Amino acid sequence: MVVLFFGKGKIVLKRDYPEKLSNGDDNDLSIVVQSYFPVEISVRLLEEFPEQLQLRDVDFAFTLMSRQEKRIDYAIRPTSRGLYTFNRCHALASHLGLFARKFSLQEPVTIPCYPSFIQMRKYQLLATTDRLVELGVKRVRKIGATLEFDHIREYVRGDEFRHLNWKATAKHQKLLINQYQEEKSQPIYALIDTGRVMRMPFNGLTLLDYAINSTLVLCNAAILKQDRAGMLTFSKDIGNHIRAEKRNSQMRLISETLYGIETDFKESEFGNLYAFCNRHINKRSLLLLYSNFETMDALARQMSYLRMLAKTHILVVVVFKNTELVAMSKEDGSRVIDVYNQIIAEKFVYEKGLVIQELQRQGIQTIYTAPEDLTINAINKYLEIKARGLL
Repeated sequence: MVVLFFGKGKIVLKRDYPEKLSNGDDNDLSIVVQSYFPVEISVRLLEEFPEQLQLRDVDFAFTLMSRQEKRIDYAIRPTSRGLYTFNRCHALASHLGLFARKFSLQEPVTIPCYPSFIQMRKYQLLATTDRLVELGVKRVRKIGATLEFDHIREYVRGDEFRHLNWKATAKHQKLLINQYQEEKSQPIYALIDTGRVMRMPFNGLTLLDYAINSTLVLCNAAILKQDRAGMLTFSKDIGNHIRAEKRNSQMRLISETLYGIETDFKESEFGNLYAFCNRHINKRSLLLLYSNFETMDALARQMSYLRMLAKTHILVVVVFKNTELVAMSKEDGSRVIDVYNQIIAEKFVYEKGLVIQELQRQGIQTIYTAPEDLTINAINKYLEIKARGLL
């Protein structure tokens, strides 16, 4: 007791937290604890976590020697965008387990949680080192129609014979070949539905948050490939609109816009979406529509607008796979209620299959994906369309 309360010993706390959090990812945080007591003490560290995390039973127990410094590392996974406030941080110091003295860090820390920039950086790093296959991105065979002439160079083993330039070969008396490059500066738009259908939660994140994270990664990938990336949000009315560009500040603008997007309970008006795209997106573009159609009736109400969009642009509709319903439809139930639930789940899964078939029958491309696989599948579809020269 004398050592704890009457000496000059104390505990010093310092937070080593990032400037912003990445939504849906494990974020690493650290607290540095240093003892200025002359003897070994036991410490119990208590952090007042933000209310969004609902962490009430997390503490860290350890011992510190005199003048010893210890770093406590831990990770949190936020599941919603916004401001996360860490209030006071407490350290309970005890000696011989009889008494404990509390030291507190009174300064609260507020950290904004942005769309998943950790995923964006991961894909960007692997893209620049040509290692995207490690994350599931498929290698797509290039088709000649997607290529623009760049220059003539000397033939090397492995080049395609169909690209040989015979006139230049005859003139210079050596094999010369046409060098092509992918078409660039093509507009890519992410159309994000912020209506009630996007409030459905999966693994803590709403469908809207999965769409936002995917949009951030996709736009960054498009700009890396020298295309122009843009986005817009819609529900009953058109919300945010960012024109497709590839300037240096584009990703910062998109990230800041995605940070503030919220959903509501309104029914989305696809007619307003078509009218807006018809007025403001004049060049043929790749439109990746993040929405969710659970039934054929829901699709039928919007099909005419989707067909009109597909006539002018390359339209890709994202349809989310309800993995919980799929799992329920495969369960073996012994009770009547279990059999009933299984039959209802099978009905919804079957109807979702009809939605996919109808979109494809109308010539509209689709991405049928589990929410957690959305980002990879969206990039694969983008690379496939580029390779096939559909834009």
